[in-house]
Amino acid sequence: MVDGEKKFTNAGSLKPGSFVLIEGTVCQVKSVDKSKPGKHGSAKVRIMAFDVFTDQKRNLLKGTGVDVEVPIIKRSQAQVVAIMGSQVQLMDIETYEMFNSPKPKNLTVEQGGNVEYIRWGDLIKVVRIRSE
Repeated sequence: MVDGEKKFTNAGSLKPGSFVLIEGTVCQVKSVDKSKPGKHGSAKVRIMAFDVFTDQKRNLLKGTGVDVEVPIIKRSQAQVVAIMGSQVQLMDIETYEMFNSPKPKNLTVEQGGNVEYIRWGDLIKVVRIRSE
């Protein structure tokens, strides 16, 4: 698996809906709780997030001034070329690149239909059906 591009940002600046890398996995932030600094400590931030590609819950506890890794997610559109069991074969509409992705559990994809997907490195997930 090839890692995708990433940048660094302050842990205290994360908001619900933003992306963060937790233990090397791409997660979308669901909630952020900030605690006040104590007598001998600094302010902390508790981040509850879900892995974008596996839907696994993950937590992160960092100081508000500490840098965290933020993945640079690429969004694009593709056409469904074939449905092969638990996989769908997609063709990017702009680059005509062909690749496979896990079939989404909560969406009904049809052969020849257009979808929107996100990509980070080798990881690809269909996020929405596009109606033209």
